[in-house]
Amino acid sequence: MSNKQLEPLHIVIDFDSTFTKVEGLDELANIALQGNPKQKEIVSKIREITEKGMSGSYSFADSLRDRVALLSANRGHVDQLIAFLKGKISDSFNRNKEFIQEHAEQILIVSSGFKDFIVPVVQELGIPAENVFANTFNYDAEGNITGYDHDNLLSKDRGKVSLLQSLQLEGEVYVIGDGYTDYELREAGLANKFFAFTENVSRKVVVEKADHVVPSLDEFLYINGLSRAQSYPKSRIKVLLLENVHPHAVQAFKKEGFQVELLKGALDEAELIEKIKDVSILGLRSKTNLTKKVLEHPNAARLMCVGAFCIGTNQIDLAECENRGIAVFNAPYSNTRSVVELSIGLMVMLTRNIFEKSTRMHAGVWDKSATNSYEIRGKKLGLVGYGNIGTQISVIAEALGMEVYFYDTVDKLALGNAKKCSSLKELLNLADFVSLHVDGRKVNTNIIGKQEFSWMKDNVIFLNLSRGHVVEIPALVEAIKSGKVWGAAVDVFPYEPKTNDEEFINELRGLPNVILTPHIGGSTEEAQANIGEFVPAKLLQFMNNGSTYGSVNFPELQLPPLENAHRLLHIHQNVPGILAQINNVFAKYHVNIIGQYLKTTEKTGYVITDVAKEYSEEIVNELKLIDNTIKFRMLY
Repeated sequence: MSNKQLEPLHIVIDFDSTFTKVEGLDELANIALQGNPKQKEIVSKIREITEKGMSGSYSFADSLRDRVALLSANRGHVDQLIAFLKGKISDSFNRNKEFIQEHAEQILIVSSGFKDFIVPVVQELGIPAENVFANTFNYDAEGNITGYDHDNLLSKDRGKVSLLQSLQLEGEVYVIGDGYTDYELREAGLANKFFAFTENVSRKVVVEKADHVVPSLDEFLYINGLSRAQSYPKSRIKVLLLENVHPHAVQAFKKEGFQVELLKGALDEAELIEKIKDVSILGLRSKTNLTKKVLEHPNAARLMCVGAFCIGTNQIDLAECENRGIAVFNAPYSNTRSVVELSIGLMVMLTRNIFEKSTRMHAGVWDKSATNSYEIRGKKLGLVGYGNIGTQISVIAEALGMEVYFYDTVDKLALGNAKKCSSLKELLNLADFVSLHVDGRKVNTNIIGKQEFSWMKDNVIFLNLSRGHVVEIPALVEAIKSGKVWGAAVDVFPYEPKTNDEEFINELRGLPNVILTPHIGGSTEEAQANIGEFVPAKLLQFMNNGSTYGSVNFPELQLPPLENAHRLLHIHQNVPGILAQINNVFAKYHVNIIGQYLKTTEKTGYVITDVAKEYSEEIVNELKLIDNTIKFRMLY
């Protein structure tokens, strides 16, 4: 694909909070004043003056003078600052290093900061020192900063205007910056366009004056048809994260430049239809249902992938997602250990009647007795479901001296000395403890009801940490009241409050030796952090290079990194002849295929083709028009 040539264009870029994420002079003060008891006070004052100068509410010349007067720094501090700033280059500038290096001669860094620390930083991305226009410090014989060059145009009010007037640049001039002094170049007629850069800081007075607001350098390059690291700016791609997923997830998407919205609670169907408008990536947990009605609504037309920040995916219409070319990912292992530990802990608490004893102690009742208090060692544990969680419980329970039995509809290899039962009835007949660890498929609805409780031993201890709909609650209540179930722990319920403000209503409330927990089996800091990293990693792999490894509803492909090529991703109904049609298009336009990958499910085909960078735009249109195409996108 051809890109616009830069010959007639000069790009003027601000340094502080644009090229880098921070204000250099503020950070220099922070470094220089380490150990000074007034550090916080002085740095805060400098930052306050900086902000007033950048928003245009304070004379720039005065702000520079006042900030430098508050400094007490030397060359050594400047060297420390340089090392610090090299690690603070804005993410989108680092992403587009190739563009910057290729067009360095047309890029000017015009800053009211100081060359002393700016030049070494911008040279990291290939910009020559002669293209940097900024102030300079004055030093004494010991290397202490004593002031700055007051004759430098950039130390004065409207200094950038005076500087650009002196340069007399020919052709188009575009300015990228975050401060009012950057806008002044447009106001003075010295720039054709001013782009308010908001990746690091957004100032209302600056944004209101801009020709364009660019949340990243990618956006600037995209608007102007220039070569860039991202085929489509991620700042234009919306991510909606629900149910207060871990901050690691938010950070992962923001670091990549996506628009991210985080909501604390779950959404019902109507609310989700409203909020999903223009969203490309959706993250949810167990309380939000992504239904066919939501998916077929026009508001969901841009949805590309979904992340379930939990193990189960029964809250998502996986088949409809596949029909629409939407890949779904989950976190099958990330909270396993947390659920296992809670299960073991609940068994101990129930068999020792800890919950009841604790409640009475809080009421002032001292009842020291061994009556109805037992060890779990030597008891028979029956696991219904022998997946990731069931197998780990099996190993730990056996280490604690329990006899472990399990039943699973899928043939599973027993770990340690665990024994497989041939039927659910067989397992329930012999177990002292019954613990459910099945998935949320509809086929598992009410698998434990009145009949299943009748098969259990008298005084059984019963746990459900799987899904709320797998147990008939009235049958469990009856079994507890009759004494069939001596103690129970339930973490999941057929209906669960959407937020912490909603009252929990359930027939199990108030029953003796029953521990109720608010679906917290996987709710540990460790588990949520793991999920907050694992799920976004899968979603980002899909968005960045098309990999679908680990998807629960999509053809699984683990793709190599994309290098020196464009990647074309074609999702289609799995009917004969699609691959041939795709390759006929490439042959028609004499496109060199560097690599090609195909995977299918019963209903869906997924073809990824890496091609040389130069090709006709007509190819994209023809690929989109192939019959039975579901979705098409392009990466580079």
